[in-house]
Amino acid sequence: MVFDILVALGVLGYALLPILLFDVPVDYPLGLSGPAFFALSTLTGLAVVARRRWPAGLCVAVILLIPADICVQALPVGLYSLAKYGRSRRTLAVLSVVATLATAAQALFAGQSEPTVVDLVFRLPNVGFLTVVPVLAGMYVGARRTVVLNLREKSERLEREQHLLASQTRMEERARIAREMHDVVAHRVSLMIIHSGALEVGMADGEHTGQVRLIGEIGRQALDELRQVLGVLRVDEGEESAPRAPQPTLTDLSRLVDESRAAGMRIELTTSGPSRLLDTTAERTAYRLVQEALTNVHKHAGGAATHVRLRSVPGELHLTVDNEVPGAPSTARLPSGGHGLVGLRERVTVLGGAFEAGPRPDGGFRVSAVIPTREEAP
Repeated sequence: MVFDILVALGVLGYALLPILLFDVPVDYPLGLSGPAFFALSTLTGLAVVARRRWPAGLCVAVILLIPADICVQALPVGLYSLAKYGRSRRTLAVLSVVATLATAAQALFAGQSEPTVVDLVFRLPNVGFLTVVPVLAGMYVGARRTVVLNLREKSERLEREQHLLASQTRMEERARIAREMHDVVAHRVSLMIIHSGALEVGMADGEHTGQVRLIGEIGRQALDELRQVLGVLRVDEGEESAPRAPQPTLTDLSRLVDESRAAGMRIELTTSGPSRLLDTTAERTAYRLVQEALTNVHKHAGGAATHVRLRSVPGELHLTVDNEVPGAPSTARLPSGGHGLVGLRERVTVLGGAFEAGPRPDGGFRVSAVIPTREEAP
């Protein structure tokens, strides 16, 4: 709109300023008075603002005013806009021919009865510049605009198809991972639970019954969490959330530590700082960090003494898991893929925290993290 207003002011100034500054006529065409001539010129020039919406109407108005020689400079603008934005080629052809004939008649026969050869040579090219050139330029720009719009639409369609294909590929891969986890991991954990139950029933003495019962309980918890993960993997991306059980939080750390103690580990849990209800993502990350650290101690450090420290400060949760030097090599013989600490670092980094893991100078091992937190309303 700003550009069209500037174009309208330019046409109006080009049409009226030379008349006002240099050659004010005494008699106006068709017997018009001076105020009527300037009023019609002003209205025609300002009508250029609507050249995109009503280009045909603008051309008709300018063509009708050609005999009165009123704002003829608006004609090329109207023809260009009609060629670029008009929907009917027939209307463009008719108005272009009429405008050319009217402009040629006005240029050749205005003020004299018979044109000369000099008039034909010098005036007809001006007619071409007023009518033919704007029409050709408008048709070229309109065709180019149509091509660009079609290419843009095709590009957007291809992008949507690519997103749909990528989404379908992700869903297929998630479904495949879910099937593999269900067929392999869930099956093995279920067998472990069944065998622990059979051992608990068949044991004559009660010396190891508690440990067998603990194995079954841990297996059932692992199976429940595995089913939650499978539910998340199988949910469609269009769904907002998958049905899942409550995830473990910091309130479950005591039970996790008791389970590890029952398995023979020496663990000391220390908490400090104000007790607050934190966001579930931070609490779940802290729980998984302690869980993975204790699992690594059980795998690699045997019965080494372990210290778990949680310190809550405004906006952050400081967590440290230290284990002493193991007295003997571990006999747990648990498999290790080497990705546990990498996964913990990713969990903490995603939240914007800091994670460190490595050996201590005295031969032990330390896992520490600073997790950003925010309080949640109870």
